[in-house]
Amino acid sequence: MTLSSNNMSDPMPSPLDLAQQALSDGLARVIQDYRPGYHIAPPAGWMNDPNGVVYFRGEYHVFYQHYPFEAKWGPMHWGHAKSADLVHWQHLPIALAPGDDFDRDGCFSGSAVVCGDTLALIYTGHTWLGEVGDERAIRQVQCLATSTDGIRFVKQGAVIDSAPHDAIMHFRDPKVWKEDGYWYLIAGARLGDRPLLPLYRSTDLFTWEFLDYTASGSAGDGYMWECPDLFPLNGRDVLLYSPQGMQPQGYERLNKYQTGYRVGRLDSEWHFTGGPFIELDNGHDFYAAQTFSGADGRRLLWAWLDMWESPMPTKAHHWCGMLGLPRELELRADRLCVYPARELTALRKAPLPSTPWWDGPGTRWVQQVNGDMLEIHVHLDLLGCTDGHLGIALRCSADGREETLLYHDASLRRLVLDRSHSGAHTTGQRSVAIDPGQERLELRIYLDRSSIEVFDENGRFSLSSRLYPQTDSLGVKLLASGNGGRVSIPRAWSLASGWL
Repeated sequence: MTLSSNNMSDPMPSPLDLAQQALSDGLARVIQDYRPGYHIAPPAGWMNDPNGVVYFRGEYHVFYQHYPFEAKWGPMHWGHAKSADLVHWQHLPIALAPGDDFDRDGCFSGSAVVCGDTLALIYTGHTWLGEVGDERAIRQVQCLATSTDGIRFVKQGAVIDSAPHDAIMHFRDPKVWKEDGYWYLIAGARLGDRPLLPLYRSTDLFTWEFLDYTASGSAGDGYMWECPDLFPLNGRDVLLYSPQGMQPQGYERLNKYQTGYRVGRLDSEWHFTGGPFIELDNGHDFYAAQTFSGADGRRLLWAWLDMWESPMPTKAHHWCGMLGLPRELELRADRLCVYPARELTALRKAPLPSTPWWDGPGTRWVQQVNGDMLEIHVHLDLLGCTDGHLGIALRCSADGREETLLYHDASLRRLVLDRSHSGAHTTGQRSVAIDPGQERLELRIYLDRSSIEVFDENGRFSLSSRLYPQTDSLGVKLLASGNGGRVSIPRAWSLASGWL
């Protein structure tokens, strides 16, 4: 694959030029109050799914769904950022803009791979066949764009120009990987209200052979599986996807849409057989996760740290959307374990004073730990904790009106993230079950201006949510009610900016 030259004689600005100019013009209107300090977010305009995440020529590249003209969803472009260390990022020019016959109304999600000395983007070209927004009449094809410098991309057109069944219109989000000398591509598809995952094979990224539907849904599995990802881990195969249309059940699947996985095996006939669907993150805002194999072989993951139809007050600030922290995945038995990428320790400033064990009752301000860009380690000693709540309050206002609560509920045996008083338009609780025999919880919490991400130190769960408190709501409290148990903050740091 080679990079073709652009026609420099054409005086009309290209769609890419117009998009880049709109992004530049939008920077002056951006209000910084909620903008993250060390997460990936668009310079201005809208962001949703991470697209290609890839390691190319010694640097990590993250692409994302982007609309640079306004802070709302629109004809999708591909935004682009890169980093040498997974911590310090810089924005690059917009990589893809819609406008050709095959992607006239959007360059939808996809993936990135390295082929020789070329960086290749494989994405869904989207076209409205009727009125804009009418999903009953759309055309979606899988497209290729290539670059030899990792910055400027040349579209190669549609390389899969039809779905494997004539009745399929929703056909998107290709994930591509190389194995045993072949390129493989898995995509999400919808036949009626049945989700399907077609699998393809190629030798050159241009010509693709349909192999089979590697997996499909049945009653209760939703109607569409977006952003599928199939990868090996510890001798097993993991199918990661984002289903639409699954119904809530108890404490599970409370968001409009979910991201989760099944652990199993892809057989020689290209069929995946696996265990039950398990949500990957239990917070309010986590969707469209995508993984790749890092330079050292670790399986790394990014996700969109928002949710469709959720509160997005930053639209009024002329930007919207952010990605979660890069995460490491490990497989333990039939469960994925999730950890913040180890490189993130480079963000730490001087350590803040530790807070000794405290057993209540009531609440206690932690004067030495406060801020909106923090990493806080919280330990909960559950021994003898028979009732009440035990945990921490974050982003607290001085008058007590704003706070984000993270606590163990002894009667429910659940860890609860409560953002009922977390600021503008936020509400609701999310939680994870805690083993009744567990005597200690060790948590790692990241705050970044308008987000919280909570990780179990042993990788068993995470909870990720957006928050929109007042900028001066910076306090931290310990909380303990009921009988037994105690809480401490053994380690904490203020965090530096992640932007170059």
